[in-house]
Amino acid sequence: MVITGIGAVTPCGNTAADTWSALVAGRSGIGRITRFDATACNAQIAGEVKNYDPARLLPAPLHPRGPGTEPLTQALTPKDIKKFGRFTHLGVGAAVEAYADSGLDAHRATLAADRMGVNLGVGLGGLPEMEAMHDTWKAGGFRKISPFFIIQIAPNLLAGQVSLLLDFRGANMSVASACATSGHALGEAAAAIIRDDADVMLAGGAESTVTPLAVGAFAQMRALSTRNDAPEQASRPYDKDRDGFVLAEGSVVFVLEELEHARRRGARIYAELRGYGASADAYHLSSLAPGAEGSARSMRAALARAGLAPTAVDYVSAHATSTPGGDGEEAAAIAAVFGENKASLHVSGVKSMTGHLLGGAGAMGAFAAVLAIRHGIVPPTINLENVDPACETLGLNFTPKTAVTKPVRAALANSFGFGGTNASLVFAAL
Repeated sequence: MVITGIGAVTPCGNTAADTWSALVAGRSGIGRITRFDATACNAQIAGEVKNYDPARLLPAPLHPRGPGTEPLTQALTPKDIKKFGRFTHLGVGAAVEAYADSGLDAHRATLAADRMGVNLGVGLGGLPEMEAMHDTWKAGGFRKISPFFIIQIAPNLLAGQVSLLLDFRGANMSVASACATSGHALGEAAAAIIRDDADVMLAGGAESTVTPLAVGAFAQMRALSTRNDAPEQASRPYDKDRDGFVLAEGSVVFVLEELEHARRRGARIYAELRGYGASADAYHLSSLAPGAEGSARSMRAALARAGLAPTAVDYVSAHATSTPGGDGEEAAAIAAVFGENKASLHVSGVKSMTGHLLGGAGAMGAFAAVLAIRHGIVPPTINLENVDPACETLGLNFTPKTAVTKPVRAALANSFGFGGTNASLVFAAL
């Protein structure tokens, strides 16, 4: 399987190119919450997608149903925007960008629509719409409930709308596994190609849960950073002064394609998806197992599937949420798996810039891994001023503050979630 298209709508940029530029520059997308009044909450910051218009015109019209058919000129129309939840707004934008980037549109007359599928994961679904509609119902009764409400909140409606828009008639599904969601979506999409169920899969994830209930609930769990006076410095993986993660929204989507299928049409190839590993901690609902034992198993499984030794990997795009416990446990697992090449390995956490996209986090980590291979640049862990002594003793290079230019032959991306669920993906240069 190879990556032939990428799309992104994130706190760091409304396109894949803008997001990557921000990551390489070490530019944070985190700020004070604007979507609601958070002054009564002790956590008042988030990674919000800014100035994004889901009804913006596409750079060029697309013809997913073949030449001569009605062109697709925008991801969503104003009418669609009212119909769908915000996670769908963001996810459709990223998916359409990935499709356009892949160059598939120019070949639709010769491609079988039923060999093209969708696996787009969402962790929590339409939470903003749930909160708003509950208030509407309480104030006005049953007659005020929108007939579009279920379409707004159902997690699989993102995959459904992308399938409809782009005429992908193969497998159409949505994964929900907390913060490992889109890591699993990518891995399971690759498995569909391996099974010969598809030649092409759109895969990734989306999330938009910067809401009073989500922020308040995570704050009550004491999981969020309260560095409200310095939002851009709040997410600081591996730093001894980290105090929690920063909630974020956004979407990252990839086009996965069977290698020979991509070569026949002369596609540009970003990287190969070589390996996928999934595991369970079976330890705790919200904490990693000691030494992130389950995470280490998912990394080793991905490497084994890829047929690569740990020494072949030059970069680990870590889950690295900026929580006091989780960062150290994952770092210990990385050190255990990659002990033979710690001297040359770079590790970084892009959540230091994007915040935590929850259901989109696995794809966000994969985004950093794939483009590190493509461009030979490892994005940094910003805000890493003083490495936590427990992490420092591991001897890993956490790529503090500044991006590093180096050849990246292979990269591994991690994503872990509540419930003890883990996903690891190995990408390699072709």
